[in-house]
Amino acid sequence: MAESRPEATKQADSANGRPGEEQRAGDPSSAHNDRRPDTNGNQKDASPEDTELHHEAPRTRKRFFIIGAVVLVLLGVGLYWWHSTYYESTDDAQIDGNLVQISARIKGYISNVNVEDNARVEKGQVLVEIDPRDAQAALDQGEAALATAKANYEAALANVPITTTSTSATLSSASADVRGSLATIAQAERQLDAAQAQVLVAEANNTKAQLDLQRYTPLVQRDVVSKQQYDAVVATAAGMQAQLAQAKANLQAANDQIRVANDRLSAARANYRSAGTGPKQVAAQRAKADAAAAQVQAAEAALETDRLNLSYTKIIAPDSGIVNQKTAQVGQNVSAGQTLMTLIPLTNIWVTANFKETQLGHMHIGQPATFTVDAYSGRTYHAKVTQIGGATGSMLSLFPPENATGNYVKVVQRIPVRLDLTRPQEDRDLLLRPGMSVTPSVRVKH
Repeated sequence: MAESRPEATKQADSANGRPGEEQRAGDPSSAHNDRRPDTNGNQKDASPEDTELHHEAPRTRKRFFIIGAVVLVLLGVGLYWWHSTYYESTDDAQIDGNLVQISARIKGYISNVNVEDNARVEKGQVLVEIDPRDAQAALDQGEAALATAKANYEAALANVPITTTSTSATLSSASADVRGSLATIAQAERQLDAAQAQVLVAEANNTKAQLDLQRYTPLVQRDVVSKQQYDAVVATAAGMQAQLAQAKANLQAANDQIRVANDRLSAARANYRSAGTGPKQVAAQRAKADAAAAQVQAAEAALETDRLNLSYTKIIAPDSGIVNQKTAQVGQNVSAGQTLMTLIPLTNIWVTANFKETQLGHMHIGQPATFTVDAYSGRTYHAKVTQIGGATGSMLSLFPPENATGNYVKVVQRIPVRLDLTRPQEDRDLLLRPGMSVTPSVRVKH
């Protein structure tokens, strides 16, 4: 029989949500719950204190879980606030690198291709070989042209002192001829003066002889003078006349000598003027030597070009990397500048992160960063900011926006930011490839 309890205890049980004795008596489940096995396995009635403790335990655990969840939420919110304050990240980012277009530098016939698509090559490795025979023939011709140019230069250089000596001697000889001609003219003029004097003497003697002859002619006719005296006068007159003719001839010869001496002087002066151009002739010869030297330099440059063209018959890898888009085939005739394949270096790569313009307020060059690659989850790479783009991506697009059309809608723009690896050893296995998607995070505050 149930023990009776005071009314106040019953009311307290009702207020605390615990049924009274009557309720527990009428509720089989309650009666069943209030019974607990003893140590011998027999059921016995639970006391009210045990029942109260049995209901308090689930409520305590529930309260603990709620408090823990609230703490975790607050901790997550705090971590997100701290990360968003000190870090800027974006998922609009990818790995970038240089795509080297391997092209032929000379035209020719491809004789050998040493690589295939997606093959890894090392710096300096021969990728493609062009038939070198044409380039070798051009090189031989260039060597012959250089030898000819050097021979011409040696000859022109040797002619410079020869021309200098020859023109100097010619000038000296012409000067001597001019002086000799002047002396000859002076002598001829003196002879002319003597001949003129002789003509005057001969004319005077001839005049006297002719007058004597005129006086003796009537005397001999009257036999005043002897025939012998008359003959002597006649002979003297004839002799004086002959001497006059000889003096005039000498005068004419003196005049001719002066004319000849003047002609020689004119020729000597012409030769002197011609010899006076000797320095110019020497300068002209030196100019020929300089021109020959320039031809030597041109031939050497052409020969160097031929050597380079011969070396260009072997197309080598400028850097280590992977070959893609190979179009070179054996037997193909290529022209200078024709692209044969694309080389993707794996040792010089970086990250291009397109941050929103609202994320750049505290970002500057030199800040540390980290990034993860979608293809290799779990690996973190360290980098730093090395460049911040000079314009937004939309301004650098093929068709920049025209905001002055009147239909303006403000859109948050993105600016490319370059991140370079600070620990290259993290990619020593060369797993990073241009174009891979990455998620970078830049620490903008300390």
